[in-house]
Amino acid sequence: MKTPQNFAVIITAAGRGTRAGGTQPKQWRDFGGTSVLARTVRAFRGFARIVVTLHPEDMARGVAELGGRVTLIAGGDTRSDSVMAGLRALEGSDVTHVLIHDGARPLVSQAVIRGVVEALEQGAPAAAPALPVTDALWRVASGTVTGAHPREGLFRAQTPQGFALDAILAAHRAHPEGAADDVELACRAGLPVTVTPGDEDNLKLTWPEDFTRAARIAGENAAENAKENTMPLTDIRTGNGFDVHALGPGDHVWLCGVRIPHAQGLIGHSDADVGMHALTDAIYGALAQGDIGRHFPPSDPQWKGAASDIFLRHAVELAGTGGWRIGNADVTLICEQPKIGPHAAAMQDRLAEITGTEPGRISVKATTSERLGFTGRGEGIAAIATVTLLKG
Repeated sequence: MKTPQNFAVIITAAGRGTRAGGTQPKQWRDFGGTSVLARTVRAFRGFARIVVTLHPEDMARGVAELGGRVTLIAGGDTRSDSVMAGLRALEGSDVTHVLIHDGARPLVSQAVIRGVVEALEQGAPAAAPALPVTDALWRVASGTVTGAHPREGLFRAQTPQGFALDAILAAHRAHPEGAADDVELACRAGLPVTVTPGDEDNLKLTWPEDFTRAARIAGENAAENAKENTMPLTDIRTGNGFDVHALGPGDHVWLCGVRIPHAQGLIGHSDADVGMHALTDAIYGALAQGDIGRHFPPSDPQWKGAASDIFLRHAVELAGTGGWRIGNADVTLICEQPKIGPHAAAMQDRLAEITGTEPGRISVKATTSERLGFTGRGEGIAAIATVTLLKG
């Protein structure tokens, strides 16, 4: 999904989730081989800025599982406090709109997210997904039905809830007492909230039985995706990319989207991420669309120091526009230092996040040149990438 660069996401995950049972907070429980929270973050991989609020005791774990992909900040005692902390982290940036999502909703679909984004792009100051109430509603006291309540006009709220950043900031500041969710605060502030389509699968993990239901839904979705991926292909394309950057003054390098401390830095017009540049050129090559320089000329000052994920996202979006998806990608980094092995998994996850591809379809590895040539002398770092695009 193509997401405006000035849209950000806040994911709230600072609670303890005791109602869900288990020996650890629900956002850290296993869900299909990863944590609930990591699965939730992955759903928003198309956004340039993701802020996650955590309990202070969970910061070390957050860095280990999510570091490099998101901005981690300490949440507050209540959900509203945590959201406000996230909003303050975005204040003063170039972010104009924000989506606020529950960390315990790992099954949110791209369609639900897209509905909120499109409503905001069309000028709505606030938008949120919801589902109409279809069951009868009762009032109950002491286990006995005492009356009925009409269900007409009633909806079940979901997240992400999206807002113009300045408007929801003002609403939170005007109502520091907080609310059940951000739409309630928006309504108190007089903001009209557009209702967008929700999804029955977008459940919030609250009770122990919710994990059983969520696992079933995830399994059904995986089976459907596998079925789609076995459909006959009408076209296959392969592209390769190669990039080199010299080493110079600095204290870190960016490689495949991961910041690695180093005695030198890579020199380039952008952040000089050779791995990401090679992969980007491989995708452009498979599309017969030239290279990075054609789409992002180094003579243009706006790309000075730019993060290379901008280029990679553009290549992936260009492929998607033509009906292509990434079958697999293979990146080889060529250098003596730094050592790539300890960072390869994080690089794999980061590239998978940016490209919207399963991590199992992304390979990142390294080799040396046996101390021969410019890489062997430590004068620079090179990268080779190969990508397969599939259509059908």
